[in-house]
Amino acid sequence: MRITEIAGVKSKFAVQSGLQQLLAFGSLILLIIFFSIASSNFFQFSNLVGILLSTAVIGVLALGSTFVIVTGGIDLSVGTVMTLCSVMTGVFIAMWGLPVWVGIVGGLLTGAVCGFMSGLAIARLGIPPFIATLAMMMIAKGLALVISGTKPIYFTETPVFMKLSQGSLLGDIIPGFDIPNAVLVFFLAAIIGSVLLSRTIVGRYNFAIGSNEEATRLSGVNVRNWKIAIYSITGLFTGVAGILMASRLNSAQPSLGMGYELEAIAAVVIGGTSLSGGKGTIIGTVIGALIMSVLTNGLRILSVPPEWQTVVVGFVILLAVYADNLRRRKA
Repeated sequence: MRITEIAGVKSKFAVQSGLQQLLAFGSLILLIIFFSIASSNFFQFSNLVGILLSTAVIGVLALGSTFVIVTGGIDLSVGTVMTLCSVMTGVFIAMWGLPVWVGIVGGLLTGAVCGFMSGLAIARLGIPPFIATLAMMMIAKGLALVISGTKPIYFTETPVFMKLSQGSLLGDIIPGFDIPNAVLVFFLAAIIGSVLLSRTIVGRYNFAIGSNEEATRLSGVNVRNWKIAIYSITGLFTGVAGILMASRLNSAQPSLGMGYELEAIAAVVIGGTSLSGGKGTIIGTVIGALIMSVLTNGLRILSVPPEWQTVVVGFVILLAVYADNLRRRKA
């Protein structure tokens, strides 16, 4: 397997990926039409903005998870690592009184270090991704509680921090178009992720490892180091999500995080990324995250009980995985 062949691995399923994205986008449009007809409160500017805002955190987590899942791996720690990033940001800004930008960098580095440690355990110690990231999930959860003293950390002394997600740069430029900054960060992260995955050597090796790890290794690629790098990139995206979460709540809540990883993975799978690796797109993940948010929001507006909302989302995930299995069989 030559390097030129590695570069072309991700184009192997290009037609199927395009079809999956089209189907996912069509499903999103159908959901919007259905809930708009079912409730007059759904298709309103304020509600649509609320959907986008709720998509931002899960969406950024899903963007990072896409990189790992494309390699055929999994990261169960993104939810609690996000919480740890929020807590560390709170420590730097609220507890130590450091500038906001220092807290943001600290939160990003926290995520990157956690991703690096997970990648190191997987690539160098040979621990399966499921076990390694499960361990990191527990470690991050414990550290968040220990560092915060099990109490929320509030950013009341730094109101500018809340504006990172709740403020509206577009609203200042275009009166009445109050799209929260968190939404802009999400789409900016999606653009960066798309470029990394489709236009750089990171993406080429990402798809190559997911398609055939052994062949990629025999071609001279240092698969171990690339795995560490990929998990570190996922950690950076998780750090962004943690900062957005803390800014949105205007506090770092050490008890949050559990369960977010499942929603992020669900968004990735619904968007067409294969759990077996080797295939996936950032655009698909964005659509998947929007489908999750629209579905949850629409069910809430229709007054569907929360427990039944969870059941419906579970069935949607099941159908997405089943569809992925069908595609792989046909391939």
